[in-house]
Amino acid sequence: MDFKVKIWRQKNAKAQGHFETYDVTDIESDASFLEMLDILNEKLIREGGDPVAFDHDCREGICGACSLYVDGRAHGPDDHVTTCQLFMRHFKNGATITVEPWRSAAFPVIKDLVVDRTAFDKILQAGGFISVRTGSAQDANNILIPHETAEKSMDAAACIGCGACVATCKNGSAMLFVGARVSSLALLPQGRPEAERRAKAMVAKMDELGFGNCTNTRACEMECPKGISVDHIARLNREFLKAEFRG
Repeated sequence: MDFKVKIWRQKNAKAQGHFETYDVTDIESDASFLEMLDILNEKLIREGGDPVAFDHDCREGICGACSLYVDGRAHGPDDHVTTCQLFMRHFKNGATITVEPWRSAAFPVIKDLVVDRTAFDKILQAGGFISVRTGSAQDANNILIPHETAEKSMDAAACIGCGACVATCKNGSAMLFVGARVSSLALLPQGRPEAERRAKAMVAKMDELGFGNCTNTRACEMECPKGISVDHIARLNREFLKAEFRG
């Protein structure tokens, strides 16, 4: 398969970015999108050019590092997958593919397709944890949790923090990410002691870092590679309001 790949190139955060178009040829249909970029970079290096910088790690759809905006969609045209699990068979032979970094004021571009997502780490540091003794965990059966509640918590915990929700949202909101993190702990007894402080602290940090507001378009839910539901945003709002009313 042959493609034209239109890629955003930007030397650093302060430089003016622009698109450059490259030809990539003889790509296997079963090659992943990142493998296609690897082949392009090998070609650029052989020709003495500057390879395209992009993030990747596990390449198994687990870590969320491969955060690319492909043909106008976060992670590309397939549903519920990260970019590393997107395969070239999803594109037509001869197609022009546009590749961009996440577009969000809270995720500044570092170089080319790499953005700084440490804003998510700062939100987690503000409250996405529980204070318990380590090294002496209780047996799981000592704390009885209804199966349905445990499943909801695990669904929320499936969030990999890739940032697709922010990149997709017209407001650049991080509410789905924060909602998933708050919800996964709020549903469990271990997370209740700090629930009020957690919701207020994480929302405050999200606002401080420049993320936008949620206007319930549900675009985040549609493009989340793990299918995180906006129900968790509703739970975040309830947790936050309870905390506010109680001072």
